[in-house]
Amino acid sequence: MRDASLKKPQVAAHRGAAVPAPADLNRMLLDVSRSTASHRDLPSLLRDLLGVLRGVARFDRLGLVLHDPARDVMSLHTIAAVHPALTTVIDLPPAEAPSGVAWQTQRPVVVSSIDRETRFPRVTEILVAEGMRSFCVLPLTSPLRRLGALSFASGEEDAFGEADVEFLQQLTSQVALAVDNVLHHEAAQRAQQELARERDRFRLRLEVNNALVSNLEPRALFRAIATCLRRVVSHDYTSLTVYDARRNAFDMWAIEFAGKGFVKEHMSVPLEGSPAGAAFTAGRPVRLERADLERLSADIARLLLAEGIQSMCCVPLTVHDRRLGTLNVGRFAGEPFTAEDADLLAAVANQVAFSVENALAFQEIAELKDRLAAEKVYLEDELRTDYNFEEIIGDSPALKRVLHQVETVAPTDSAVLVLGETGTGKELIARAIHDLSGRRERTFVKINCAAIPTGLLESELFGH
Repeated sequence: MRDASLKKPQVAAHRGAAVPAPADLNRMLLDVSRSTASHRDLPSLLRDLLGVLRGVARFDRLGLVLHDPARDVMSLHTIAAVHPALTTVIDLPPAEAPSGVAWQTQRPVVVSSIDRETRFPRVTEILVAEGMRSFCVLPLTSPLRRLGALSFASGEEDAFGEADVEFLQQLTSQVALAVDNVLHHEAAQRAQQELARERDRFRLRLEVNNALVSNLEPRALFRAIATCLRRVVSHDYTSLTVYDARRNAFDMWAIEFAGKGFVKEHMSVPLEGSPAGAAFTAGRPVRLERADLERLSADIARLLLAEGIQSMCCVPLTVHDRRLGTLNVGRFAGEPFTAEDADLLAAVANQVAFSVENALAFQEIAELKDRLAAEKVYLEDELRTDYNFEEIIGDSPALKRVLHQVETVAPTDSAVLVLGETGTGKELIARAIHDLSGRRERTFVKINCAAIPTGLLESELFGH
């Protein structure tokens, strides 16, 4: 093996391959420039290079190795070879790879005989298995950064002389620009895709927020949320479960699903052994595939499988560290839910959780209101049963009969004639009738009939 940093070529390439004349070299560099300029992906770039360079250099395998700064490894990115390569993925520390040595030293690494090479056992083992006998690795460096290395391998020993190496170095400098452009293009595409995903996430959260504001009825609200979700995260089944601590189970609050009817709204779902229970207990999103659903013990898992659900993602609904239930989505087929899908659903679940909390609070208030109304009716009935009239005190059977008659006639619009001796309480009975009538909010007017002349009595009492 030798590390070579060479000057101008002094000898022609061995075994009949001639170093190009300056004019030919310039033409070759122009061909390489044209071949690499239009590419936007590295595999096609290397395939075209293989065809262009094999006419002037003797090699059978061309490999692109890039340095991964996040993991500090040399990663085999792409191979273009005359015969299919046996290994297409390998990551090695820089010190254990010839590409790493070339990348660190910025000098070519040339091995004339792989059989005698001992420093890079993993690399030489792969190359020997592919029938290679010698290789040359050149640093791949653009004006902006060190990218990695370009590896040439041949099925012949001592295939790369000094003149070959310098010639390939000039070509590698041209290739480095193309590789850097492709990497920048891929980085720009990833950034654009990430921006598009971020835009979709914000748009979804805005649509969910608008749905929460504009839909007061829970069923319509959930339908609007499910529609917004389906546009961003593809799925076929959406449900919302709310935890009931008294039963230690979930209530299937709402479902958006055109299924076979096995899973229904307001069915009880146990905490243990259910998809919703797994997310609720863990306090984080849970992604499930068919095998995971088959392992769950609750009947709901078998019902979901019977409906055709093959994968699910369940996220807890949490408000102020209080878990209310879960938001669940499922798919008939296709790819399982990704971590990105789970993060997006978790963000939506945080918004939905506040709406669920409000709905639960309103439901509790409505139940308390109904209970108070029922208790009020009960107490009023008790009061009536005990004949506890405010101004009348008595417990005799005769008085109870009179008071019962008062209760009967008071709600009607009928005229009532109260008869009795002086001092027996006729006015109190009249007041009791008024207090129990629909006119109790109006003034009770009493008239002294003895003071009314006989001729005016009829018109005064019954209208002029």
